Amino acid sequence: MGKAARQAKGKKQSNAKPFIGIIIVVTVIGAAALGYALTRSSATATTVDANIPAGPAEGYLIGKADAPVQVSEFADYECPACGVFATLTEPDVRTRLVETGTVAYRFYDFPLPMHKNTWAASNAAACASDQGKFWEMHDLLFATQDRWNGEATSNPRKPLTELARQLGLDLKTWESCFDSKKHYGRIKGNQAEAERRMVQQTPTFIIGNKMLAGSLSFDQFKAWVDSALKSAPKADTKPAEAARKGAEK
Repeated sequence: MGKAARQAKGKKQSNAKPFIGIIIVVTVIGAAALGYALTRSSATATTVDANIPAGPAEGYLIGKADAPVQVSEFADYECPACGVFATLTEPDVRTRLVETGTVAYRFYDFPLPMHKNTWAASNAAACASDQGKFWEMHDLLFATQDRWNGEATSNPRKPLTELARQLGLDLKTWESCFDSKKHYGRIKGNQAEAERRMVQQTPTFIIGNKMLAGSLSFDQFKAWVDSALKSAPKADTKPAEAARKGAEK
């Protein structure tokens, strides 16, 4: 073999090494992705007692009930997109829209069948609500999805109990509520409301009279609130004006 041929062969082998490396990396990533997909598809959903009747739909309210813009969120505690909204966007929504009196915000449970620990999480939040700490538990659940979700454990009671402890709840009362599945009827009612409204994914928001699916940025959320404000009924100021004029006489 001549010198030129040997050099050409060496160059081909050298060029082949990165290509082989890429194939190995792609194969490993593909196998990992397939394994994750298979794990997700094989997850067993929670079986909910069919004998528990659905209660009325009761959203958890934050803000003034008579605020000019009414917002409802249908969400699943185990849903990654819901977690993104709750941790990145919702703090601004509360500070800049709810606390200013512009928005009344209601959260409705919409547990999805592929998430095996989401019913437990909804029940944990409802039991915290009995002690006046729904929103604190709501925030912790979304911030710690990786500790209690179906990918992390098949028995979420222990990590959820730790969250209750972290919030300073009366643990004996909370555990009694949680273990008895006290609020499953309420959760069923909220789920039925989502189905009645034909909600297709989580999170889904109803802002005014518009239904919006998917996690929203604050700017997107505010744009829809501003649009709803334009069509919101104006507050009747006549009684207040009459009272003021009467007091001036």
